[in-house]
Amino acid sequence: SGKSVLLKHMNALLRPDAGRVEVDGQALGPLGEDELRSVRRKVGMLFQQGALFDSLTVGENVAYPLREHRLLPRAAIPGRVREALAMVDLEGIEPLMPAELSGGMRKRAALARALVLEPRVLLYDEPTTGLDPVVGAKINHLIRDLQRRLGLTSVVVTHDLASAFFVADRIAFLHEGTIRFIGTPEEARAARDPRLHEFLTAA
Repeated sequence: SGKSVLLKHMNALLRPDAGRVEVDGQALGPLGEDELRSVRRKVGMLFQQGALFDSLTVGENVAYPLREHRLLPRAAIPGRVREALAMVDLEGIEPLMPAELSGGMRKRAALARALVLEPRVLLYDEPTTGLDPVVGAKINHLIRDLQRRLGLTSVVVTHDLASAFFVADRIAFLHEGTIRFIGTPEEARAARDPRLHEFLTAA
């Protein structure tokens, strides 16, 4: 239904064939590559599988966006990496390789990488997919905690209803490329849209 494609339009990894995408009031379509890089610094993304680089340590993975955007002096990067890992309760694991991490730790390390540029918006692509229920619940609590602590706008794409209703202030239901509903979780439960009702009762 295009959920992941929607996220990639929101952080300017893809450009729309029609219509317009705005981030922080700024239309992305007319922007050149340098301006898009500036927008991408405001938008962090947690990819579905984490997308850590297997050949880099956790610390190098988290530092990667800082080096790519050249935002900090080299000497300041380790401190920022430590801060980002602490936000997701992974202090001290910088020397480890991704293969040494559990599924939940990989997801949190990838989240630290998404946070390291101090974005205003954080996009999550199926954050609980592939995790057992206990670890998934921890990720859900972490999403809510970061949202409140950092004042982030979070956009979470998920088919996990328990996750959606736990983390969301507002829910959008996307069906066949069209957003058929936007409202609070309570409004979603009471909505009369037949497709939404079918989805909620079937899941």
